[in-house]
Amino acid sequence: MVNPLQAMASGLDSNQTNFFVAQHQLDTAPAYYTELCTALYERELFSLANTQQSNIARLQQRLKGLSYHIRRAAYFMASNITPLALDTHNATWTANQRKKNPALNVNLAANQQWLSRYSAHGLVVCVWVQELSQGHIELDSIDRVLPEKSLLHTNKHGWFTLEGKAAEPESDTYSQRQLCRPNKTFVTAACCGHQWNHKGPVPPRPLTLREILLASTINWTHFRTPYKQLNVTK
Repeated sequence: MVNPLQAMASGLDSNQTNFFVAQHQLDTAPAYYTELCTALYERELFSLANTQQSNIARLQQRLKGLSYHIRRAAYFMASNITPLALDTHNATWTANQRKKNPALNVNLAANQQWLSRYSAHGLVVCVWVQELSQGHIELDSIDRVLPEKSLLHTNKHGWFTLEGKAAEPESDTYSQRQLCRPNKTFVTAACCGHQWNHKGPVPPRPLTLREILLASTINWTHFRTPYKQLNVTK
């Protein structure tokens, strides 16, 4: 009986499970790579199909880059660089979820001290996002720092003070944003999609492709410096 991974590498795979792997990568693709690609494609296409998108050119641009970004995300997940358990079938990370939301105990003084020292363009941080009665911790990246004004800007969630408080008004009275300095607790919760409501933990949410790509830049030893990203041929 032919080993599935050997078949994939040798081109003997009659079920075309090497569809996502370029010919020159067949011998080096990590285990579960194709399974992860499939799961990520299904998730991303479902998301695109349910997004209100009036800008056709923008949608076309996202689709053009989809294959490369999915291969890159799958290669990273399959490499098992994080300390988290990997569910290859669903392309998700898993870890024990805390009973209480850790963002409720954010120390604003410690936040300010850390962010004042280490905030830099491209650094991945964590943002507590609450909508109505449920919330989660989400990965975002810093794209601008104004130390003279004690402000920083994240790519998705906008402006925050160096304490981590939202510096812009929320979209409604039921929304809340809190920037949290990255540490193992917050990053684990963000990468695993952990969520909480007023009663406690609720089922995790799947990460977007963007969040997985942000996770690929995290240095789990020193969260203040980015990890050297894997090179994946486009």
